[in-house]
Amino acid sequence: MNFVGPYLYLLPVFCLLTCSLPFLLFGQNPQPTQGRIRSSGEPIDPGPRAGAKGAGAAITGLTANELAYFTAGAEVFNEIDDVKGTLTGSKGLGPAFNLDGCASCHAQPSAGGTSPALNPQLVRKNVAGALNPTEFLDGVLTPSGPVREMRRLSLGGGVQGLFTIKGRSDAAGCNLDAPDLRNIPASDRRFRIPTPVFGLGLIEAISDETIAANEAPNKPFGISGRANRSGNDGTVTRFGWKAQNKSIAIFAGEAYNVEQGVSNELFPNERRPSGSIPGCLFNATPEDHADLDQSNPLRQGGDVAAFANFMRFLAPPAPSPSGYATTLGITVTAASITSGQAVFSSIGCNLCHTPSLTTGLHASPALSNKPVNLFSDLLVHDVGTGDGITQGAANGSEFRTAPLWGVGQRLFFLHDGRASDSPSAIEHHNGEANGVVSRYRQLSVPAQQDLINFLRSL
Repeated sequence: MNFVGPYLYLLPVFCLLTCSLPFLLFGQNPQPTQGRIRSSGEPIDPGPRAGAKGAGAAITGLTANELAYFTAGAEVFNEIDDVKGTLTGSKGLGPAFNLDGCASCHAQPSAGGTSPALNPQLVRKNVAGALNPTEFLDGVLTPSGPVREMRRLSLGGGVQGLFTIKGRSDAAGCNLDAPDLRNIPASDRRFRIPTPVFGLGLIEAISDETIAANEAPNKPFGISGRANRSGNDGTVTRFGWKAQNKSIAIFAGEAYNVEQGVSNELFPNERRPSGSIPGCLFNATPEDHADLDQSNPLRQGGDVAAFANFMRFLAPPAPSPSGYATTLGITVTAASITSGQAVFSSIGCNLCHTPSLTTGLHASPALSNKPVNLFSDLLVHDVGTGDGITQGAANGSEFRTAPLWGVGQRLFFLHDGRASDSPSAIEHHNGEANGVVSRYRQLSVPAQQDLINFLRSL
C-alpha cells in the first residue's frame, strides 16, 4: 500500500549515518525529505514510536550524590541563557550564537535528544525579542526543522553563528549584524544537526583498546574504519559527528562556546565573528567558571561541569523489542523485529553499527564493566559522501558511525538532517557501504520492511 512515512532514522544500516552530502558538494541547501510517498513495491518507515519516551532519565545504579549531581545538571541543561543575567539569571549569550539553551536543540524525544519537529531557532520567541529576520537565513532554517548549525569551508569548517545579540534589551550598544546568508555561497555551506547525548557516560567509559579492536583493514564487503585520535596524546576520541572530541567535558565546553557564545574554562575566549567587537562584550571572561563562593556544592563547578554531569549519568534510550505502535497508527510485531535484527546482521549492517561494546573499569560503579548497546563501533568511515571538513584525524570524507540507539523516536536523520524517511536515508550510503547497500537492495520487500521495523524498535 502507499504510505507517507514521516520521520525515519539515521541511515540505519550502514556505517556512518552521518554522511549524506552529495547535495552539499553540489552547492545546494539540503532540506529534509519529509515523508516521501513510496510505491507499493518499496518498504515504508512506520514512523516514530508512540507511547513512553523511554529516554531522559538517569542511568540505574547511581549513588545518591551522583543522582543529585545529575538532577542539578538537568536543571542547567534546561536553562535559557541571556547576555548579562538580568533576564533569566544565566548569563553569557552571544555575541554570535545559534540558540540560547541546550535543551532547545536537544529536545526530541526528551531533553538530551536531537531536533524536535518544530524548529525552536525560528518558532520560539527569544527572551529579549524576535530573532534576526528570517529572510536573511536563505532557507537554511525552516519552521518545520530541523535545528541546524552552519559550517563554512572558507573558515576551515568553522561554525557560523546564525544570530547575534544586536537589538536585545540586555545588549544595548552592540551593533554586530547577523550574517546575511544570501551573501554566503551555497558551495561554502555545510550543515549539522544536534547529536543525541543519551548514554554518553557509557560511551566515555569504553576503553580505547575496545574501540581500536574494531579497526580492521580486511572486513567483509570492503568495510574498514579507523579510530579518530587526539593529536596530542594519541588517545581515541569519540564524541561528535566526526568523533572529534575526547571527553564529555570538552564536548560540553565547546558546544557552550560555539553554539551559545558562552566563554568557559575549557574555551575561555569570546568567539569574534568579525574581528574586534568591543560594543558586544558585556561580561568578564570566562563567563562560565567554577564559583568557589557558591554555597550550593552542586553548582560550584559551573555550567560546563553541570552539563557534563547530566550527560554522563543520562541513561541510554530504551528499545522496544517486544513490539510497538507508532505515531502513524501502525503496529509492529515482535516477530517482525526479530526477523529484522537477523537481516541487519546478515547483510553486514553490524560491521559498522556494532550492536554492543563493554565499558572498562570506571570510577562510578554504575558505569563500570557495563554493556553498551549503542549499535556503533565509534570508528570513522569513508562512505563516499563526506563534507570536506577535517576534524581531528577524521578527514573530509569520514564520519563516525552514528549510534542507532534511540532511532525509534528520531525525526531527522543524517548529519545534516536531510532525511526523514529510513529507506531514503539508507540509499544515501555508498563508498565503504556499497556492499551492504547492494545486499539491502537484493532483499525482498518484506525483509527490507522487517529491517526498518527493527531499526525503529531501537
